[in-house]
Amino acid sequence: MKRIFVTGGAGYIGSHVVKALGEAGYEVLTYDNLSTGNKWSVLYGELIIADLSDEETLKKTIVKFKPDAIMHFAASIVVPESVRSPLKYYQNNTVNTLNLLKAAQEGGVKEFIFSSTAAVYGNAEKMPVGENAPMSPVNPYGSSKMMAEKILRDMHLADNDFNYVSLRYFNVAGADGGCRIGQAYKESTHLITRALKTAKGEFQKLQVFGTDYPTPDGTCIRDYIHVDDIADAHVLALEYLLDKGKSEVFNCGYGHGYSVREVIAAAKKVTGIDFKVEETGRRGGDPSILIADNTKIKQKLRWQPKYDDLEYIIKTAWTWENSYHGKYS
Repeated sequence: MKRIFVTGGAGYIGSHVVKALGEAGYEVLTYDNLSTGNKWSVLYGELIIADLSDEETLKKTIVKFKPDAIMHFAASIVVPESVRSPLKYYQNNTVNTLNLLKAAQEGGVKEFIFSSTAAVYGNAEKMPVGENAPMSPVNPYGSSKMMAEKILRDMHLADNDFNYVSLRYFNVAGADGGCRIGQAYKESTHLITRALKTAKGEFQKLQVFGTDYPTPDGTCIRDYIHVDDIADAHVLALEYLLDKGKSEVFNCGYGHGYSVREVIAAAKKVTGIDFKVEETGRRGGDPSILIADNTKIKQKLRWQPKYDDLEYIIKTAWTWENSYHGKYS
């Protein structure tokens, strides 16, 4: 049985990947400081509560567990916060990734899967954006992830036996179809989650940040992907690396997008609630459009999305929002 060391496995995306790994028969160890994760969301394997800045504990845990591969999800992910607090993002997303890679190197781990982001592209000139597009992030969140990707590239160049897959997510949403886990951040900034929390009455209104973007309806357009499809992509990436695959970068998205207004309309349809929406000015660091060219991951990993349906994505998130209340640990 192959052993997989997962950082951030108690968080939203990480927990869905831990679930997928466990269901696929892998032995999993989750390493998480629970700053945004929850104990109950780790459905398989052991949970070690510790921080990536604790290099001694990190190294000891990796040496003891002897993983065949590492999956790295632990990161700060809120774009507006990164604009306000850039040092937090470089510390957590870049420096802590460096700590993890040093521990991996000392522990002899040669296979690494990195949770990256479409934010590394910034305002890409061509849409859908392909993996060969230049990395030109417009916020510290994207920059901190870009720097981690460059470290991975340089590690591979220095040691061809070290291989990684960097998965650049677009907008991940939805919840486990079995309603066991889902997004449970206390202060979520994700559009779909905030729309549903507004529908529930947790927020008085949903704010739309910017209506003057160069898009058909003036609001930002994003490629929304169901979290279970993201999890499947990680399992395929792991199989690829364990089968002696070489370092690669893949986009994780559906190849088409929805505007903020279209998402709001779909959320109102699914919930049956006409919640209040307030239009306001732009936020810093938001690209106008982000849509994935997913040709490469479909061809190379034979990834086939199963849940490419905005209403299904919102329905699973809505079911989750109405079921997990009080689960925060």
